[in-house]
Amino acid sequence: MAIGFIGGSGIYDALPLEGVEEHEIDTPYGEPSAPVSVGELAGREVAFVPRHGRNHQYSPTEVPYRANVYALKELGVERVLSSNAVGSLREDLPPRTLVFPDQVFDRTRRRPYSFFGDGVVVHQEFAEPYCPHVRDHLHESARAATDAGLEDGGCYVCIEGPQYATRAESEWYKSQGWDVIGMTTIPEAKLAREAEMCYATVTGVTDYGVWKGTAEDRLQEVLENAAANEEAIKSLVEHAIREMPDERDCDCGHSLAGTINTPADAIPEETRERVELLLGEYLDD
Repeated sequence: MAIGFIGGSGIYDALPLEGVEEHEIDTPYGEPSAPVSVGELAGREVAFVPRHGRNHQYSPTEVPYRANVYALKELGVERVLSSNAVGSLREDLPPRTLVFPDQVFDRTRRRPYSFFGDGVVVHQEFAEPYCPHVRDHLHESARAATDAGLEDGGCYVCIEGPQYATRAESEWYKSQGWDVIGMTTIPEAKLAREAEMCYATVTGVTDYGVWKGTAEDRLQEVLENAAANEEAIKSLVEHAIREMPDERDCDCGHSLAGTINTPADAIPEETRERVELLLGEYLDD
């Protein structure tokens, strides 16, 4: 099955793929951020989508998260690798460190968090927001393929944006013992779980939060450090794809089992058609 890669800020170009074809996919949730590039790397099929669009035209709130994840699902993707630009909430996590979070705290408020609703109710476990199998593989790939500073584990607090946090917010996030702050892992991680895909991310630290002081030109600092992180992230993702085990060693592939509260015969036909790709095998039982 194909491996998906969703590139964050600074990652607008796909990996060195061969035989690339672009797929324009119209999903029930609209169009993805850009046509999905599909090609081969080391004999594996890879599907790439730039989260913010090719020209970074989508803000964190405006990213068509559902369309992006659905398009990858439609293309047969089972495992999704992701990258995010983040700020550091710890003195010992300086810019240009790569962090592999294992927890999320959600502070967003204006995004569609689910594929479901409109007559079908699904309550899904999300205690462990990132697939441990893929997350560990990403971290091991970083150790093998880069000389960047690495942090294994940590909590990613996801804020709405596009504005950065206030000083009071930043100091509070830091006081909770959280590690990095960003704007894009939610709802992506939730949607990938609903699509029964493995999902994990590598976050590249671009700056310290405002708890450490206000930068004179924060955007320029972020862009420069994001560019520096780009090479390391692409190297580790390429390595991760080349060395990805053939089988999934996790429960992500059947994470919807036992989560659908609505009887199949009570789901409106229009809704059932929209979620067929995601719930079909469970509704037909």
